[in-house]
Amino acid sequence: MKPSVVVMGAALAAGLSGPAPAAEALPPGFVNVAEAIPDARFDIRYYSDANFVGTRIDGYEAPRCYLTQPAAEALKVIAQKAEAQGLGLLIFDCYRPARAVAHFARWAADAADQAHKAAYYPDIAKQDLFREGYIAERSGHSRGSTLDLTLFERATGRELDMGTPFDLFGPRSWTAAPDITPAQRANRVLLQDLMASGGFKGFDKEWWHFTLAGEPHPDTYFDFPIR
Repeated sequence: MKPSVVVMGAALAAGLSGPAPAAEALPPGFVNVAEAIPDARFDIRYYSDANFVGTRIDGYEAPRCYLTQPAAEALKVIAQKAEAQGLGLLIFDCYRPARAVAHFARWAADAADQAHKAAYYPDIAKQDLFREGYIAERSGHSRGSTLDLTLFERATGRELDMGTPFDLFGPRSWTAAPDITPAQRANRVLLQDLMASGGFKGFDKEWWHFTLAGEPHPDTYFDFPIR
């Protein structure tokens, strides 16, 4: 079956006077993770200019995290397990509109824009980001059951040291990167084990990236804006 792109959101809000609550703008089956997991923390980079493109990304009209209900429910159980270990979830990205992925593709095609190379892809040529799998024409995030996250210590608020920051494209961000410290490796294994316990699969090139196994929309790429 050919994957489909579903454009939703504007029609759902049509006819409403004034700004609609975030939940009303969501299509059926999607959840605002901040409501499902109130003690999660969020750092939605694509709503800001603190990302590899250097500007707010298309479709990010609010710094919110949406997931399908099964993914959010599984993540809630993971958050409870993390809490029992004195840890919390710090989430960078969840559902990503297809228009945001298209924005990434336009940026990747502009060879002249190298403004953030040192911070995000110091060891990879920009033209190789597609070939090496760091950027794709379609993203699992647009299916609604994929997210990017790390762990933080509840007592101090500090992020666990994973060896690289979020969205550093390169071998050091691979889940099994050899050139990180034993403590950094142990933190990555802890995150991987927690996510696996809730039914999420990791991505070998990004320690922060996880997709729910048996996701409800494996062939649908949504494009409703994040509001």
